[in-house]
Amino acid sequence: MRKYKSFPSPGEKNSMQYSFSLVSLPRVAFHFLIITFCRYLPFLEFKNLLYRHFLGMKVGRNVSVGLMAMFDVFFPQLISIGDNTIIGYNVTVLTHEFLVREYHKGPVEIGAGVLIGSNATILPGVRIGDGAVVGAGSLVNRDIPPGALAAGVPARIRRREVGAGRPEAGADSGTGSPEMTV
Repeated sequence: MRKYKSFPSPGEKNSMQYSFSLVSLPRVAFHFLIITFCRYLPFLEFKNLLYRHFLGMKVGRNVSVGLMAMFDVFFPQLISIGDNTIIGYNVTVLTHEFLVREYHKGPVEIGAGVLIGSNATILPGVRIGDGAVVGAGSLVNRDIPPGALAAGVPARIRRREVGAGRPEAGADSGTGSPEMTV
């Protein structure tokens, strides 16, 4: 279940028309500049440092964020990413969404050892449990339990306990190539 707060639009216009009454234009512009710079930056640790220091994101150790990943420019401080997580190319993580008569705002929690495939979109208020895998191009609009494989639009649980029973990283799987675990 997504956990977010709903706020009514303060007037007759759609809620996006009031966006800069929520967060100042200079702050959003600053967030946008840092996030856009990081989208093209191949240096993982430096990128994580910028996310932590300038955006207030909680980023664990050994996190890898692929090129072109886009984090929320209004409320990036509501994003937390656990240790050893991989976020694929062009993933979008949102902590707010504007609707016609209201807007929603909620934290996004991405656990440790998570793999998020390229071009996935994560909506506000979602928790992705430790060791979960999100398929490429998926729309995550609900919580994903630990160890689950979720894919599709919207993302559905395809398999539970993805990591259960898998050999350790580097172990021979009998196919001639080592399997890696997330």
